[in-house]
Amino acid sequence: MVNVAERIELNPEVCHGKPVIKGTRIMVSNVLSLLAGGYTIPQILDYYPELDEEDVKAAIAYAAGVVDEEVILIPSKPS
Repeated sequence: MVNVAERIELNPEVCHGKPVIKGTRIMVSNVLSLLAGGYTIPQILDYYPELDEEDVKAAIAYAAGVVDEEVILIPSKPS
């Protein structure tokens, strides 16, 4: 099990406070975008050699936690 708090940080002085992989300026959203675009974990690690598999898993776990806690409102179409 990945400990998200050990791998992800929010620091207002790094990337405008967006969640990043600790010790880097690589935003969680960048990792998730690559995954959504079809990249595999090994491809992401090639793209960002400073990361390891646990960092990528922490990004996924962080996103799952955020989604679990938030309500996303989707605007309805005008009638």
